[in-house]
Amino acid sequence: MANPVLPSSGALSPLGLDAVRLSPGFWGDRVALNREVTIAHCQEWMEREGWIGNFRGERPRRGREFSDSEIYKLLEAMAWAGHPELPALAETVARAQEGDGYLNTRWSGSRYTDLEWGHELYCYGHLIQAGVARLRTHGPDQLTEVAVRAADHVCRRFMDDARTCGHPEIEMALVELYRATGAERHLEMARRFVERRGLPALGEIHLGRAYFQDDLPVRRAPVLRGHAVRALYLACGAVDVAVETGDEELLKAVEAQWERTVARRTHLTGGMGSRHADEAFGDDYELPPDRAYAETCAGVASVMLSHRLLLATGDARYADLAERTLYNVVAASVALDGRSFFYANPLAVRVPAEPRTGVAGHAVGGGLRSPWFDVSCCPNNIARTLASLAAYVATGSGGDVQIHQYTPGEIRQGELTLRVETGYPWSGGVRVRVLTGGSGRISLRVPAWATGATLRYGDSEAGRLVEPGYVGVERDWRAGEEVWLELPMAARWTYPDRRIDALRGCAAVERGPLVYCAESVGDEPPLAELAVVPASPAERPSEGTVELEVEGVAGSPDSDAWPYGSQPDGAPYRWPAGGSGTALRLIPYHRWGNRGPATMRVWLPVADAVHPVPEPEPEGDAHGTSPGSRSFS
Repeated sequence: MANPVLPSSGALSPLGLDAVRLSPGFWGDRVALNREVTIAHCQEWMEREGWIGNFRGERPRRGREFSDSEIYKLLEAMAWAGHPELPALAETVARAQEGDGYLNTRWSGSRYTDLEWGHELYCYGHLIQAGVARLRTHGPDQLTEVAVRAADHVCRRFMDDARTCGHPEIEMALVELYRATGAERHLEMARRFVERRGLPALGEIHLGRAYFQDDLPVRRAPVLRGHAVRALYLACGAVDVAVETGDEELLKAVEAQWERTVARRTHLTGGMGSRHADEAFGDDYELPPDRAYAETCAGVASVMLSHRLLLATGDARYADLAERTLYNVVAASVALDGRSFFYANPLAVRVPAEPRTGVAGHAVGGGLRSPWFDVSCCPNNIARTLASLAAYVATGSGGDVQIHQYTPGEIRQGELTLRVETGYPWSGGVRVRVLTGGSGRISLRVPAWATGATLRYGDSEAGRLVEPGYVGVERDWRAGEEVWLELPMAARWTYPDRRIDALRGCAAVERGPLVYCAESVGDEPPLAELAVVPASPAERPSEGTVELEVEGVAGSPDSDAWPYGSQPDGAPYRWPAGGSGTALRLIPYHRWGNRGPATMRVWLPVADAVHPVPEPEPEGDAHGTSPGSRSFS
C-alpha cells in the first residue's frame, strides 16, 4: 500500500495513495502545484547550491552537515508523486554509498565522531523513508537497495552501542522499513534507539540535554520539550515502536506528552515552538505571538505525530489537531505560486522584511517567504508531505470507511467507492456519494469547533444534530446514495487562557478550521494602532476564498506617553479625540505574506478593554494621563 505510515495493528487502518485520489479543491490544487512546481523548484535550488554535487564528489563540499537529508526528502517526495526525475537522482546518490553501506558526504573518513551535532543517523532516517516510499509506490530498485544497505550498516554499527543521534528521525524510519520488509533487526534497532535516549546517550552541550531530549527517558518525560522538531520526531518513533511491540506503557506516555503539549505549549495555529534561540518549545503557557517560532518542519512533524496517534487510538482529537496544523502551518508555509516558503510561522510581525531575490537566506520572520534557505529543511519537508497528503485523508477496514480530512476526491475501500464533494474550508457542506455499493459503515469526523453540525442521509429531508467526534451510518449501500454532513461555518471569536501572559486582553477570529489575521501592506493602516470590537464578523467572499471584516478602533498613541497606568485592563494610550471607528479586514492566516512585505497580527487587542482615563490637572506629573486618553490592553 502506498502510505508513509502502515502500522501492523491499531484502532484504524490507513488508506494510501492507491485508495484515495484527490480532486481539484483546497488540497488537491496544492498537491498538484507541489508535483508540477515545488518538487522541481527544490531540485533546481539543490543543484544550484551544490548539495546534489556533493554526491558526485565535487569539492569543496557545500552546505551544512545535514544537507544530504534534503536530497533524501526530495527523493521521498518524488517517490510519492511518481516523479520522472527520481531514477537519475537516486543513481547519483547510490554511487556515493560505500562498500559497507555507509553513506554521508560530510563525515566519510571521520565517521560518528560527533553524534551530538553530526546528523549522520538523522540523514539515514530520511534516506530510509525515501526507500520505503519507493518500495511502496514502485517496488524494489536501486533506491530501495541503497536504503536497506544503509539500515543494515546502522544495525551492525549501533546495535550494541550505547549512543544515539542528536537529532531523532531514524527511529520511525527503521520501524517503517521493518513494516515494509519484515526484517526484525530494524525494529529492534529502533526500539534500542528510543529506549537508550535519556540514560543519557549523548554528551553535554551548551543548550542542555533537554535540547535533544536526552535529559529523561521517553517513558518518564511529562511533556514535549527542547528542540521542537527533534521532540516531535522522537515521539513519532516512540509511537511506532510502541505499536509494533505492543508496548502500551510507552504509547500512553506519548499520549500524555501530546495532551499536555497541546494544552500548554501549542499556538492557536497548531504551530509548535516558542523560542528562536534553540528552535524549542517554551515553558508552559509561554506562547508569545511575535516571537513564536512555529517552524514549518515542526508543523509537519506535529501532523505526523497526530496521524500516528489517530491510527493507534481512533481518537478524533488527533485528527482535529492535524487539520488545524495542516491549514494554518503547512498551507501557510508555501507561497501561492509554490516557489517560496516560510521557515518560521509567527502569529505577529511588527516590521516588514526587506525584499530578497535570487539568494538563499535564513530569515525567520518579516512577512516575506524565501525561495531557499541555507538551512532548507522546510521546503523539502513540505514537498514530501504534500506528495503523500492523500494518505492522511481516510482509513478503513473490511467494508468500513472513516473520513478524517475533508477535501474533494474519491475513496476506495472494499466494495465501496465514494466520491467526496465539498467546498471546505470555505463552505461547511460535505457530501459523500456512493459510486459503487457494498455493506459497511461510513464515518465522518465532526471537528471539536463544529457545535451544531447536522448529518443527513437516505430520504431524510432534515439533518439530525451530531456531536463532535465521529458520526457514522451503517447499511447496505447502493450506488447513488448520499450522506450529507453540514458543518457550521460562522466566524467565531477566540480568547486565550489568562495564563498566557503575552495574549491577555486580546482575541482572535476563526472560521471553520481556519485562523484569520490582519495584514498591513505598504501604506495600509499600522496594525499597532488598532484594537477590535468583538461583534459578529461580516463575511466577504474574495477570489474563491472568504475574508472577514470586523469593527476596529483606530488611533495614534502619543509616543511620549508613559506606557503604564492605574487602569485594571491595561496601560493608558493617548487616542486623539477618543479614537475613531474603522473596518478591519481579516484574511485567512495561510494566505498572508503573498502581497509583499507586510506586518501581521493574529491576536488583536480588544477595544472593550478601553475605558476613559481620569483627566489630570494641567500641572500634573509628566508621566500622568491627559485629556482624551484611553487605555486598552
